[in-house]
Amino acid sequence: MIYLDSSVALAHILSETRRPPAEFWLETTMSSRLLEYEVWNRVHAYDMTAERSAATRDLLEIVEYVDMSAPGLLRALRPFPLPVRTLDGLHLATMDHLRGRGIPLTLASYDVRLLAAAEALGFATVQP
Repeated sequence: MIYLDSSVALAHILSETRRPPAEFWLETTMSSRLLEYEVWNRVHAYDMTAERSAATRDLLEIVEYVDMSAPGLLRALRPFPLPVRTLDGLHLATMDHLRGRGIPLTLASYDVRLLAAAEALGFATVQP
């Protein structure tokens, strides 16, 4: 199962040169509900709401979402092996919580700091 980071989602939505190949989207993707807020926030901030709303909705509809739960939020209060930014910590805590429930995850991200922190926690990673 692929845990989708906003950097990959936004690269696809914004048609950046570095973006996942079409076959990447055949994989099952999962993320914290936080992803929705991060992506829309950036689309609005780049003033691309009008031209990218359909692409944003289409991508966000294929993601399986995990609501932020008390156990995940509690995990975010504990230290990580490497320093992390707040939102990254929330994603990593969600991943850690899901792994504890027996769900194997591979993090898809272009964020080298997030990738390093995920690897330090023992997660597989990919830069699609």
